Amino acid sequence: MWHSLTFAPAKDEEGNEVRSLLHLGFMNEIAQIKELEQKIDSLISEKPGFFLVDIKISSANYVRVFIDADQGINIDELVRINRSLYKQITEGGIFPGNDFSLEVSSPGLDEPLKMLRQYLKNIGKNVEVLRKDGIKTEGKLISASEYAIVIEEEKGKNKKKEYIKHSIPFESIKSTKIQIKF
Repeated sequence: MWHSLTFAPAKDEEGNEVRSLLHLGFMNEIAQIKELEQKIDSLISEKPGFFLVDIKISSANYVRVFIDADQGINIDELVRINRSLYKQITEGGIFPGNDFSLEVSSPGLDEPLKMLRQYLKNIGKNVEVLRKDGIKTEGKLISASEYAIVIEEEKGKNKKKEYIKHSIPFESIKSTKIQIKF
């Protein structure tokens, strides 16, 4: 893989022509993500209930941005953000030759909860928690704090039905996904 630097003419303090670094043809993924975070934060700052959940960049520059909102987010808002972000990425030259594709969406059911704000938004919903030790717990999300979540698991049927509450520290959670019950 080739990486290139582009220089532009500039003048030093004495007025002599020098070459300055104009553009680095290759940005590492961390720098790209940081720049994208800043652009997205700026785009959603006018909507106080909106928040950035995650940014993923594949090796082929397929950019996936997940945005959520405390009261839910609609497709029109996602389209508006996508168009604005696409324009900013193109103008900013974040990807060499503007070789990228962009998807802006809300996290679907296949995406795990990643931040406290998502847990708080989903209180009362059924979840499946996979702990780092491999233990799975399913039940209703009762509460969430910065340290732990509480899940209410339903066991048994009819007269033998009982509810067991599990407090699960965030540090022991591998993933939490919303479950749809019919």
